[in-house]
Amino acid sequence: MIFLDLIATVFLFSLFAVSHTILASNKIKRRFSERLGPGIAFYRLFYNFTSLITLALFIFIAPKPDIVVYDLQYPFDIVTFVLQVLSLIGLIWTVGRLDLKEFLGIAQVERYLNGTYKIDDLDERQTLITSGAFKFSRHPVYLFTILYLALRPEMSLFYLEFVICTAVYFYIGSIFEESKLVERFGEEYVSYRKKVPRIFPLRFRKDTHET
Repeated sequence: MIFLDLIATVFLFSLFAVSHTILASNKIKRRFSERLGPGIAFYRLFYNFTSLITLALFIFIAPKPDIVVYDLQYPFDIVTFVLQVLSLIGLIWTVGRLDLKEFLGIAQVERYLNGTYKIDDLDERQTLITSGAFKFSRHPVYLFTILYLALRPEMSLFYLEFVICTAVYFYIGSIFEESKLVERFGEEYVSYRKKVPRIFPLRFRKDTHET
């Protein structure tokens, strides 16, 4: 029964991940752009909204066996909690480098309403950020999110599986995301990718874009 619950959780998360990735692809965005014209400015807002809804549905529907994998005792629970808080601070630090209005889709709608939206931007006006946390990880938002989710004093079986699925999805998703970044920024991003590890700020080989 527990095995079936685990399989069901992976399956449901995969549905979320696949739909999320497909909707994020430039190919799909261009198809919408051809049909919507400047209305593609609303796509990012729609994408974020549907992502939140589908993630909430996954969490609600997924089976949650009443199994605790571990429950750390003092002082390890305190240490883990402090590390989790630090990872949250790191996430906030990283997000502070982003254009939140652009990320959420609000800036696009504002440009549409004042008549300055460019269809070639598709759903987002991208800028290459290489400062701050981006000097150590090409995807620091993924890094700190994984750390924040994983560093828990108490871990249930469902939550552990959710953390693992999220980490795997972030890694696979970063591959698709970087193909779009290479398309957008060309050699500038290729050069950056050679210098900075993918997610975790560790170097196991010279070819860092594989880390």
